[in-house]
Amino acid sequence: MLKINEIFKSIQGESTYAGLPCTFVRLAGCNLRCAYCDTNYAYYDGREIPDDEIIAKIEEYGVRTVEFTGGEPLLQEETPQMIKALLDKGYDVLIETNGSICIGCLDKRLNIIMDYKTPGSGMSERMRPKNFDFLKKTDQIKFVLMDESDYLWAKDVIGSNGLTTKFDNILMSPAYGVLSPKALVHWVLRDNLPVRVQLQVHKYIWAPDEREGIY
Repeated sequence: MLKINEIFKSIQGESTYAGLPCTFVRLAGCNLRCAYCDTNYAYYDGREIPDDEIIAKIEEYGVRTVEFTGGEPLLQEETPQMIKALLDKGYDVLIETNGSICIGCLDKRLNIIMDYKTPGSGMSERMRPKNFDFLKKTDQIKFVLMDESDYLWAKDVIGSNGLTTKFDNILMSPAYGVLSPKALVHWVLRDNLPVRVQLQVHKYIWAPDEREGIY
């Protein structure tokens, strides 16, 4: 049983999976309050749904890629068990987690997208650097940036932890409507920083405040 905010089918808007069809399982509840949050409707709103109903809905959509997101999906102790059940069924499963909760318990077959919050988010002090030790080389680390000071902070985290040599995919994303994508690209090219600049594709397809996809 998980407290679910919504289950829907759409395209992936972020990460190296961007543009691909995906079923999203958005769990209710979050332990952070980021300044740029675009899913605050998931802080409290949700209902308890039995595991078999969740799996049936995922199967109904017919997409083999499933992402658990939030809110913060790891706040619910039952989440790793549901992920394992889907992995056992042959699904390609992703989780987007906010970097503040230990990920050491997660199934190694899972594709982890871990946000690492910058000072501009107001939540950087809540991050767990130890989580870097639990990530696989193919997992993804994402920095959402609000300004150049966030960029320089993230660049220092990347350098001091050797992230670009340990992991294949370091992502930098401009906070939508706050930081110009062009400015971020300029800084990355100026510094020859080996990271992937990503935009939230879904916000260029649907209106930023529109609930995209098929529910």
